[in-house]
Formats: sequence, structure tokens, C-alpha cells
Amino acid sequence: MMAGAGEDSRALFGAGVRAALEAWPALQIAVENGFGGVHSEEKAEWLGGAVEEYFFRNADLELDEVEDFLGELMMNEFDTVVEDGSLPQVSQQLKTMFHHFQRGDRAALKEMASHITQRKCRVKATEFTTARETDEDDVDSVEEMEVTATNDGAATDGVCPQPEPSGPDSQTIKEEDIVEDGWTIVRRKK
Repeated sequence: MMAGAGEDSRALFGAGVRAALEAWPALQIAVENGFGGVHSEEKAEWLGGAVEEYFFRNADLELDEVEDFLGELMMNEFDTVVEDGSLPQVSQQLKTMFHHFQRGDRAALKEMASHITQRKCRVKATEFTTARETDEDDVDSVEEMEVTATNDGAATDGVCPQPEPSGPDSQTIKEEDIVEDGWTIVRRKK
């Protein structure tokens, strides 16, 4: 392979990386909503170069390594955790493009970048609101949320426990603890 062809393949790979990242809805939403601060667009442009350089410095990457790298970049630069299932897809696209680059398959690189660009769709994050019905039955109901809570180091899935009602002995506010401004002095138990 001639040096000019190698540089051309490298430029094609870079264009493919940028196309994949620009078509990535999670990144589009992060940039559009300024999750990376006032320089979100510049960070997105930098991200393309950082990903490209990551592949060149680590020629034999596994898919999970690429996913972890992209996830870290999104978290560090855009304060965004990608949980929409797109991280493995984008990582696989990038890995496949790099494979074509390594083989010197410029036609496959061009085709893949073109295909990604054609499939690119514009996304927009919108606030999700629901109309809440008000029935007399709902007034006394308690909403439950399913969460993952940590209990002494072990993760438990389930419903958040309701706080225990405090009895008269648990904490008693004495009249002398209420200060003139309405503040309450909290004292440590002895």
C-alpha cells in the first residue's frame, strides 16, 4: 500500500467515525441540550478525533473495550449515561470500520460511511408529561417505585420501604429547643 493510499484510508476512517458519531442519537441529544456545557458542539467534534486516535493506538480492541471507552467519554464530557442500547451498536460500527481500514478496504469504508449518513435521523429530546387523573380512590393510594437499593453491600431489587413512623421516644422536641426565629435546635442523643 502506498503512503498516499494509507493516508486516504485513514481520512476515510476518520470520516466514517464522525459519521457514526453524528448519527448517534445519544450524542445528538447530549449536544443539542448542552449536556457538555457551552462547548458541547466542540466536545462532539473532539470526540471524533479522540475515538479515531483510540483505535490507532489500540489496534486489537474488543467490542466491550470500545463500549467502555465511549461510555466513559459520554459520562466525562457530557455527564450522560447511555442506557438506550445504542452503545453496542455504535461500538460495533466503529470496530467494523476499523477492520476495513486495517485491511485497506477503502470501498467498504466509503460504503459504510455513506450508509450511516443515509440512515441518520434527527432526534429531539422532549419532556414527557402525563395527565394525572384525580379520583377519590387515588387520594389515599401510595405510589411505589421499583429501585435497586444497596443494603449492607448487597443489591436488592424491589419496592422502596416506607419510613418507619417515629414514636414518641424516638425524638422529642422540647419547647426550649425552639429558638425565637422558628429554628429548631437538634441535639445529639446521649
